[in-house]
Amino acid sequence: MNIFLWIVQAVLAVMFAMAGVMKTTQPKDKLVEKLPWVADFSAGTVRFIGIVEFAGALGLILPAATGIATVLTPLAAVGLGIAMLLAATYHARKKEFPAIGLNAVLLILAVLVAWGRFGPYSL
Repeated sequence: MNIFLWIVQAVLAVMFAMAGVMKTTQPKDKLVEKLPWVADFSAGTVRFIGIVEFAGALGLILPAATGIATVLTPLAAVGLGIAMLLAATYHARKKEFPAIGLNAVLLILAVLVAWGRFGPYSL
């Protein structure tokens, strides 16, 4: 199960790192083409979301890999889970139901990592 959790952590880290880098480096106008929800938020908010996602990605891997402050790994998973819950709520209010699917999958994976790393497979 430990190996499985590492794989899930890596997948989540890659997904959130890519999303975070994209949201922090690309102009809002370019992001709107790929992510229509960006039009409803300020550029600063979109950048903040990107920073949160990138920091969460680092938090999923670095503490566990280095053995330093390993409690940050499940906390990063909880934070990313909350971000996905908020994203799913936003998409539900806008009736953008296809977008909720990805949010739900990422939420479930983040909850799995949090459960495993806080509980029986803690580092």
